Amino acid sequence: MEEESMEEEGGGGCEAMMDDQNHNNWGAGGYGRHLLGPAAPPLGERFLRGTAGPPAGPELPTVPEANGVLRGCEPGDAAGKGGAGPIAAAININASTSKFLMNVITIEDYKSTYWPKLDSAIDQLLTQSPGDYIPISYEQIYSCVYKCVCQQHSEQMYSDLIKKITNHLERVSKELQASPPDLYIERFNVALGQYMGALQSIVPLFIYMNKFYIETKLNRDLKDDLIKLFTEHVAEKHIYNLMPLLLEAQSTPFQITPSTMANIVKGLYTLRPEWVQMAPALFSKFIPNILPPAVESELQEYAAQDQKLQRELMQNGFTR
Repeated sequence: MEEESMEEEGGGGCEAMMDDQNHNNWGAGGYGRHLLGPAAPPLGERFLRGTAGPPAGPELPTVPEANGVLRGCEPGDAAGKGGAGPIAAAININASTSKFLMNVITIEDYKSTYWPKLDSAIDQLLTQSPGDYIPISYEQIYSCVYKCVCQQHSEQMYSDLIKKITNHLERVSKELQASPPDLYIERFNVALGQYMGALQSIVPLFIYMNKFYIETKLNRDLKDDLIKLFTEHVAEKHIYNLMPLLLEAQSTPFQITPSTMANIVKGLYTLRPEWVQMAPALFSKFIPNILPPAVESELQEYAAQDQKLQRELMQNGFTR
């Protein structure tokens, strides 16, 4: 199906046609009738009241087609049955609705046209390096998500998104497992930063699905779900290899840059705060209020630690 702009397909009509915020209660047999609005009187009754066109002419029966388009709204029936006035009024009243009905997105359309566009954009966002220019249209991707939510494809789209990102993270985890110890910390930092950066674009692009499906039906949040995926498929599998290397790097000044150490420690704390218990002293250097308040009886120990750090700095070429 040729994709049209959001406005041309009746973007405002999406709100009117939703039975509820989850888009899951459209009756299969009443699809067209529902879009016309349950509160409106029958067409013939409106003519008799003088609210829509002249009172002449019998009410034209409407029979839903298989694709949801009403025969009574087709121009060909107007000339053939002599009800030009009422039929013209009906067409004018329901023009935007009929136009939207003729652009129904089937599951086949979703799989062949809409999801491939989303899949390609997600690929680029997950693999981009900081500062890279990504040649995708954010407006087009947002429009795809919007249309798919309006056409009841939220559940399928959410499932496809989770599967897509899970497969990506499993590949990332395997690459980390193959990394040598001297590159392990830096590569973990790159993987963590790249993924968190990608979420800053992916979550806003799927904000409509998040609002009308994940939050309202699943009672969750998309960003939380995607962070949890990284925790389960990457961080949990590497934490017991990563933590000894971080402690070793901490005891050897400048083995890794302070910014790398800070990014990883803060990232691990964001993913799972209870990991602080594995290395409280390490986390306390980057996360405030991790350790209990200092007490007077331990002042000498604090002073000894400070002196040790100063000696290590001098050994590495730093002077007072």
